[in-house]
Amino acid sequence: MLEVKDLNLYYGAIHALKGISLTVKDGELVSLIGSNGAGKTSTLHAISGLLPISSGSLTLDGRDLRKVHPNKIINLGLAHVPEGRHVFARMTVEENLLMGAYIIRDSKKIMKNLEKVYSYFPRLRERYKQLAGTLSGGEQQMLATGRALMTDPSILLMDEPSMGLSPLLVKEIFSIIQTLHDSGITILLVEQNAKMALAVSDRAYVLETGKISMSGPASELANDDRVRKAYLGA
Repeated sequence: MLEVKDLNLYYGAIHALKGISLTVKDGELVSLIGSNGAGKTSTLHAISGLLPISSGSLTLDGRDLRKVHPNKIINLGLAHVPEGRHVFARMTVEENLLMGAYIIRDSKKIMKNLEKVYSYFPRLRERYKQLAGTLSGGEQQMLATGRALMTDPSILLMDEPSMGLSPLLVKEIFSIIQTLHDSGITILLVEQNAKMALAVSDRAYVLETGKISMSGPASELANDDRVRKAYLGA
């Protein structure tokens, strides 16, 4: 579904991404793990068209993403849940969700997608009239994810969904990610919590200073001594 080949990206003179290549197949949950500053968020921003790349290729279902304007990429079935949630604080939960469906013109489809989101996140249904800015961090993460799902995307990019959450909420968020995966949604997950990410993923890539240093089945990486020492605290 998604193929990234030899991706290079610069911030001025800084070579941030150095020839990254990765793939995400239909129905897979693939994680990109690594320390702060490794280039994980930059990779997602490049895929979404939010950052210009200097060289390399980005294709989604064979379509060249470099030739698509960033605000049109969502029409191809790619949705991005950003780091830090970025909900519309002064709008209600339901207004936030409806904003996620802005590309859909069929009101029946919007209502169908809204019901699907509420089935994933019953807490959002309970709080549909509540202002988004008054939600807890975990609830805002649910809302940001639900907003992205309103377009019924073919692939979901998730950037640090557990950031700033308590251990209990982290467990809840990853349970939701597993549910989304089990329902057939394709996911590319960027996450610092390597242990939790590897536990729910099919495959994973390890990113170090802008380069892919390791890749393979998530279960194998979770048992690799180098990964355990660097990212799993073992």
